[in-house]
Amino acid sequence: METIKSSQQQEEEYTLGRRVLCREAQIKTLMSLFGQRYHMTPGSLFVYGHTGTGKSLVIQSLLLYLKLPHIVMNCVECSSPRFLFEHVFNNMPKGNGVSNTNSANTDDEYTDCEDMASFIRQLVKAVTDNGLINETLYIVLDKAERLRDTNVHLLPALLRLQELSELNVCTILISEIVWEKFRSGTGLCEPYCLHFPDYTRQELNEIMCLDAPASCDKELYALYVNIVLSVFHMVCRDLRELRHIAKLNYPYYIEPIQKGDADASQARKLWRNIEPHLKKALNSVYLREVSSLQWELMQQAEFDQSESDISKSAASRSHMELPYYSKFLLIAAYLASYNPMKYDRRFFAKNSGRVSKRTKLIKKNVRTSNHLLGPKLFPIDRLMAIFYSIVEGNVMPSAQIFIQISSLVSLHLLCQVGGEDKIAAPKYKCMVTLDFIRSVARTVQFDIMKYLYDFL
Repeated sequence: METIKSSQQQEEEYTLGRRVLCREAQIKTLMSLFGQRYHMTPGSLFVYGHTGTGKSLVIQSLLLYLKLPHIVMNCVECSSPRFLFEHVFNNMPKGNGVSNTNSANTDDEYTDCEDMASFIRQLVKAVTDNGLINETLYIVLDKAERLRDTNVHLLPALLRLQELSELNVCTILISEIVWEKFRSGTGLCEPYCLHFPDYTRQELNEIMCLDAPASCDKELYALYVNIVLSVFHMVCRDLRELRHIAKLNYPYYIEPIQKGDADASQARKLWRNIEPHLKKALNSVYLREVSSLQWELMQQAEFDQSESDISKSAASRSHMELPYYSKFLLIAAYLASYNPMKYDRRFFAKNSGRVSKRTKLIKKNVRTSNHLLGPKLFPIDRLMAIFYSIVEGNVMPSAQIFIQISSLVSLHLLCQVGGEDKIAAPKYKCMVTLDFIRSVARTVQFDIMKYLYDFL
């Protein structure tokens, strides 16, 4: 009997593995935890990983494929605990052998619930009325990090829901942050943690090749995906963003083939045609400021000036390609590393006055070049203040700005010192040379020499 069950489970894992690519290890772990409808499961499960790593897709696909009773809710919509409680009751699934006419709640009824005590009491009644007393009920809470901003007793109670209700209930939390960020005070029951790592470049290539149009040759599209990843993989690992970029720029890649100027085997001609479009797309990674149609029209209008684009492309090969805001963040970090803090107001504040001749004379006789001393540490508050002073337009603070700081650290353009605990704020220093930062500044038409203290 165990051999039959083992072979059946292997077949289910193989089928799900073909539906959800590159997540075989996580699917195998979850299937061993879930089991059958009537099996006991852990009281709470914490699934975490960066955005676009397949967490929600794997959980929901697995629950639907195994036909397990479950309720899914996005915590972004959870404005209060009451909304969460009522969502659970009004989306309660039915057990085997229970029809809609026999259930306590019909479609015309709406269950109210205001507090956790009432929620647990009504949950026992709802599970019994819907024929789920001998089955496992899964409550899936996506974007679970939002629960930290609600009632302090809500999260501990949800993690102990199986213990408090004495039912076979499993609470699944899906989050983009690690479990240590959820710990606050006492009373939290440690869940079973399952990590979804980032996709490797090979895995991204395999998944993105599934988006090939029906009329396109598979090998040609695989070559195109490899080109897109070679340009964007260093600055963007988000699968959704990469698929969006690949879909927008694919018409430019096959344009020479459609016009008869090249064939699928002439990879160099195809690359020269798509190169300027991909480099322009680097300036808008993660930024959906315009619609896809508007972006394509802008690309077409700029592509008409092909000669100037080619010259700019040739001049930009001497520096690393970065997103638009990452360039200004790197410039701000360089200014913070090599300028004294007391001169920030003079460089970046309005009506700060001009430097007098006497001050210049004193600096020539006393000061030592900051570029000879090396980069200095600076806090993130100073970095963001300089960034918002030099960047063009009214840029609103967002999570994507701070994600790009982490990307600069991972590229070793910035060095982070400290900040491992919650008390000490992280400090940074810029690790690039003067020639490198000048080439980056030229791509955004920013004269960095006017803002460097050593060159006044």
